[in-house]
Amino acid sequence: MKKIPQITLAFWVMKICATTLGETAGDLFSMTMHLGYALSALLLMGLFVIALVAQLRSQHYHPLLYWMLILLTSTVGTNMSDYLDRTAGLGYAKGSLVLCILLLAIFIFWRFSMPSLSVKRIVTLKGEGLYWAAILVSNTLGTALGDFLADESHLGFAGGALLIAGLLGLVILATFCTSISKTFLFWAAFILTRPFGATMGDLLTKTHANGGLGFGTIGSSFVLASLLVLFILFTNRPPKAISHL
Repeated sequence: MKKIPQITLAFWVMKICATTLGETAGDLFSMTMHLGYALSALLLMGLFVIALVAQLRSQHYHPLLYWMLILLTSTVGTNMSDYLDRTAGLGYAKGSLVLCILLLAIFIFWRFSMPSLSVKRIVTLKGEGLYWAAILVSNTLGTALGDFLADESHLGFAGGALLIAGLLGLVILATFCTSISKTFLFWAAFILTRPFGATMGDLLTKTHANGGLGFGTIGSSFVLASLLVLFILFTNRPPKAISHL
């Protein structure tokens, strides 16, 4: 039951693109379209559930479905994080702590109920369900961490993105130069790409006065969506088609 793509450089490029798009699209629904955090989260959660059921019922890897689900976890995570941090009044630090505890609980349950946390060994419906639960919470946590770095750490959007990029660089270095568990490093990178996407999304959409580039949620989301679709189509072209490019 191979329903998850190979973990290659293209995977990480698409993951960052999808998580950045999740940030800009989440703000597009909640702020630009004035739906609010709660209504946006409910609407996107409904779409997420539909896509998740389709993913769990499928028997093979479907690239568009898989990456649509990754995008929806990022977008839902953006609105869930904003609701916890702002509407519910927890703030970025407390909201991040709550999500850290929840993600740790998922990993602990996964570790004691399944043979391994490795995504290469997911062959059951239960394992796939835990995989997507971890992704949803990690993307929500990443949004909270990204907002914390941008708004409360005084690093700004660019500074936050550079910090996360540095941490991702350390994870890459550890992957090739140490014996640290590759499964641990995968999930560390997976979590870190979300705040990187969150800070990059804010950098793209926020006005110059607020430290951003001022591209807005609509323009940024369109460009990111186009890039993600192009990457999906390119990485899943037949081998003969790729060889002629």
